[in-house]
Amino acid sequence: MDRADVIIVGTGHGGAQAAIALRQAGFAGSILMIGRDSEPPYERPPLSKEYFAGDKPFERICIRPVQFWADKQITLRLQTEVTGIDAAAHTLTLGDGTALGYGKLIWAAGGDPRRMSCPGADLGGVHAVRTRADVDAMSRELAAGARRVVVIGGGYIGLEAAAVLRKFDCDVTLVEMLPRVLARVAGPELSAFYEAEHQAHGVDLRLETGVDALVGDNGKVTGVTLSTGETIPADMVVVGIGIIPSVGPLISAGASGANGIDVDEYCRTTLDDIYAIGDCAAHASAYADGAVIRVESVQNANDMATVAAKHICGEEVPYRAFPWFWSNQYDLKLQTAGLSLGYDETVVRGDPATRSFSVVYLKQARVIALDCVNMTKDYVQGRKLVEARAAPERALLADAAVPLKELLPAG
Repeated sequence: MDRADVIIVGTGHGGAQAAIALRQAGFAGSILMIGRDSEPPYERPPLSKEYFAGDKPFERICIRPVQFWADKQITLRLQTEVTGIDAAAHTLTLGDGTALGYGKLIWAAGGDPRRMSCPGADLGGVHAVRTRADVDAMSRELAAGARRVVVIGGGYIGLEAAAVLRKFDCDVTLVEMLPRVLARVAGPELSAFYEAEHQAHGVDLRLETGVDALVGDNGKVTGVTLSTGETIPADMVVVGIGIIPSVGPLISAGASGANGIDVDEYCRTTLDDIYAIGDCAAHASAYADGAVIRVESVQNANDMATVAAKHICGEEVPYRAFPWFWSNQYDLKLQTAGLSLGYDETVVRGDPATRSFSVVYLKQARVIALDCVNMTKDYVQGRKLVEARAAPERALLADAAVPLKELLPAG
């Protein structure tokens, strides 16, 4: 195939959903999906949770059975990198020099794990958690006897990996340069709760601590030297310090974007016939007071994919999807509704000591987000408060005996 009516770059959640949504919308043209991964589309969140823990085999995290793509006449071109785009000519250049033509292009390439910039970052035994290959490599090292693990980064990826590693009875040290875990995405109440949980499960937590170097022997990591001067022995290092949007070819082609690629309400970039979706796409969010942001979530990738596919098929449905997230650590299920960016007040519902509570985020008295730990009812009902821009009384909001649905404004 040297041309396709629609080329989708990226085989993660967004790319897969874009192809599926195109067929569901009746698109009869040719569809080509290009991805760097060696596997057909699969779910990414379980990589640091159920798949790493061995609770789900790979077949159960595939987005669709392999035969599905052939049945829907969706061509997969795996282990392939797009290195250039000629927007005027509607062509792509691949890593092997091949040129491909397209009618419409959907860029769903996501992001690359942010790498350590200190000495020793390229040693063997240093891992990101982004692909099946990443997790399989860690599993092989654990099977070979690795037991001392340093996790760098106190975001969700790092915390989820630490929880699984403790399940395997590894000695885990988690290093975070900020004063608290989850500092960029949650309030201090949630941070304090998860810090206590991980410490109770045996994680050695080092906050406000940087990494000066990774040290090794014969090309294999053997330790992590901290900003305090201490070197922690390590058989394996897991790095979870965020992603860098994979947008180089689009930027070089002239697409607008600073933090990712800017898109409009239909997920169109500033280049004709090119859309961008998912982790790499920056959009003006109604749930962030119109700020242009990237949202790294399955929900965002899937919903953007559907918007782009419908627009290609002639149906203009603007992106207005409600943002939500989740994280599983130990026996804790965290569900997040909305975006807490810019909050100026928090209200805690329930007692964190019971391991079942919610943190409600307010901005100018209105509910903008909730973090719900083992509180599914609060999550389901609370998202309606966010959508309604509700401003309930603090005392009622804090009373866990009062269902959140009762705090919705009349009408």
